Amino acid sequence: MNGQGNTFELPKNIDRYLATLSKYYGKEGQKQLQEIIVNSHAKVHAGWSSDNWNGGTYGHALYLAIPESIYLSTVNDKAELQEEIRQGLNKIHDIQNEFIEEVFFEMEVPADHDWRKDSGLLITHNRIIPDPVANRIWDKDCFRVFISHKTEVKKETSGLKEKLKLYGISCFVAHEDIHPTKEWQNEIENALHTMDTFVALLTDGFHDSLWTDQEVGFAFGRGVPIISVKLGKDPYGFIGKFQALSCTWETAPAEIAKILIKKDPMLNAYINAVQNCQSYDGGNKLAEILPFIEKLSDSQIDNLITAFNENSQVRDSYGFNGKNPRYYGDGLLHNLRRITNINYKLSSRNKIEKV
Repeated sequence: MNGQGNTFELPKNIDRYLATLSKYYGKEGQKQLQEIIVNSHAKVHAGWSSDNWNGGTYGHALYLAIPESIYLSTVNDKAELQEEIRQGLNKIHDIQNEFIEEVFFEMEVPADHDWRKDSGLLITHNRIIPDPVANRIWDKDCFRVFISHKTEVKKETSGLKEKLKLYGISCFVAHEDIHPTKEWQNEIENALHTMDTFVALLTDGFHDSLWTDQEVGFAFGRGVPIISVKLGKDPYGFIGKFQALSCTWETAPAEIAKILIKKDPMLNAYINAVQNCQSYDGGNKLAEILPFIEKLSDSQIDNLITAFNENSQVRDSYGFNGKNPRYYGDGLLHNLRRITNINYKLSSRNKIEKV
């Protein structure tokens, strides 16, 4: 009821009239208008306006909350679409002395939606790490991986760090990377603030360390990609939500690289590593990652081809030239064709070029 004691019929029957209007739009092929109505949640401001004509006439305002993707598609024509729906409802309903005076679109926002964070422009409270500090922690032009581990496996972790260098991955391992003259906790925090990905080596007793759990929590809070490597213990708690690898210490470097290669900064670091490869064996190991590359930009394609054409350690390795596919895979030429759908060939000088 309104302030004058009137009981309005149109607001309480609005869903019925919206359903009828939806059918009408479907019959007329007006897909956009039908989509708006079908996906909307309606609320009515009853008695939006009134006058004394014909014993009292009342206008209502209709608010339609619609999903973000649909709302954004209406922005340029919103006024016209709102007016179309207003007129359509007033043609369909048969309630005397009541009408829809205004229709307003609103964007429906989920309760847990953080539009500031989703924009990618939000300045967070992450510590600002000066370049000299970051350069002290990480190798230049490499993908940055923080490795969380128990002290009992520091020898194996150091070996893993060394093997990951081949793929263009720079690792921070606390027991050997903290500068003797620096406060150790501060340096760990610097590494956590500047890492690209967090890798947890889940060996027996990993959860028993207060430091490893705090490092996991920090990575989770920063929202960086997390990889858990099952080396005797299954993922647990928050870390159980993220991708887990079942592998050995020997196979871990390549398996980690295969996951990370999906990320563009890692892909650039990998191509840089191919350009700087110094052995046939290194070329063969790097080539194991080729089948896991899903896309390449034009510049990345050019850089990868240049690395093949100008680095004989790469070009002459079976993994990249594809001359021994049974043991080393199909090579760069095959994978370039797979990724790009462009036909490449080997020239008479054994260089890759477009057909």
